[in-house]
Amino acid sequence: MPESILVLLLALGAGASMPVGALFARFDQLHPAWLGSEWRHFIVAFGGGALISAIALVLVPDGVAKLSTPAAGLCFAAGGVTFFLLDIALNRLQSAAGQLVAMLSDFIPEAIALGAAFAAGENTGLLLAFLITLQNLPEGFNAFEELARSGKLAQGTIITAFCAMALLGPAAGLAGYFWLGQYPTVMGALMLFASGGILYLVFDDIAPQAKLENTWMPALGAVAGFLLGLIGSMLAG
Repeated sequence: MPESILVLLLALGAGASMPVGALFARFDQLHPAWLGSEWRHFIVAFGGGALISAIALVLVPDGVAKLSTPAAGLCFAAGGVTFFLLDIALNRLQSAAGQLVAMLSDFIPEAIALGAAFAAGENTGLLLAFLITLQNLPEGFNAFEELARSGKLAQGTIITAFCAMALLGPAAGLAGYFWLGQYPTVMGALMLFASGGILYLVFDDIAPQAKLENTWMPALGAVAGFLLGLIGSMLAG
């Protein structure tokens, strides 16, 4: 199979986990008793653990290898500050799309990094595809619930939109493979920028949502999300 086709399929599969997560949330709304509050918080925390594993195991190590220390620090800080400003803007607009924006904001740069990894002959492409899939499932779940609660869009429309957004993955992956893979410094900057933004989102949005009094399941969810990322990293290595 041509490598470009593999990139396309991996990015498409990772993107498809967004509407899959949304369908899971839709089923949960139709049958609210089957999942329960603890497992909903577990899913939120699982997504946070998977996001942190992507930062710790792929994005930051690969990013700092391509940049000087001052440049790496600047890119990481810029990502955190940018997502902070975006969060303020969404709050002022009273938008219900916070989870949706967060999902796309980490999915697109990670898909670009996936394609660039294959173009550079690195062994992190498969791992990154696996981690993106782990992230997008709970993020799709959370984003659907947030949008559905707002009542501004029909639930079928939300799922259709998620399916359309999944197609951004192949476009971003092929852009990384054919274009940005030739510029390792740019890719390193993008990875660290995304890392700073993702870390902000985890502690501003995901971790507070995962908190639930008198239960330990959410914390275990974060451990499980990171654990799967760690296992994937060791297998890829």
